[in-house]
Amino acid sequence: MNAPTSFGPPLTGIAPALPGAGRPEFGQASASAMSMKWSALHDAANVVAMLAGIAAEPMRPDVRNFPAVMRDTGGWRRDLAEQGVDDLSAIMEPGIAALLAVNARGISPAAAALALWQEFHAARAGLLSLAPPPEQQQAQQRRFM
Repeated sequence: MNAPTSFGPPLTGIAPALPGAGRPEFGQASASAMSMKWSALHDAANVVAMLAGIAAEPMRPDVRNFPAVMRDTGGWRRDLAEQGVDDLSAIMEPGIAALLAVNARGISPAAAALALWQEFHAARAGLLSLAPPPEQQQAQQRRFM
């Protein structure tokens, strides 16, 4: 579990794959990774809802399709969405671990789980606001047909 986070010292004298981008662009693979993370986040949110004692919510189409919409949108919106999904994952992972540890000790995690669930929904609402308006999404879909 304590694997190194790098494979050695940074290489010098090699130009980045995309000048000025700061990170390489992986296109479809990147969108697929975001889609899997997005789905896993919602599975985790359902566990948090269960621990909070509330019903899990059904997945709305706008929520389910968010990664695909952001893939089609591209640009700064997609970059922010990818970073936001990573940030939300970084919040949920230790949060769920703590909730499960509390639950394993026989203590009710309901109040803490509700707080994490509310944070998840607030952060998700922020991410969903990155999606362009529906009419702009339709124009992008027509562009690819």
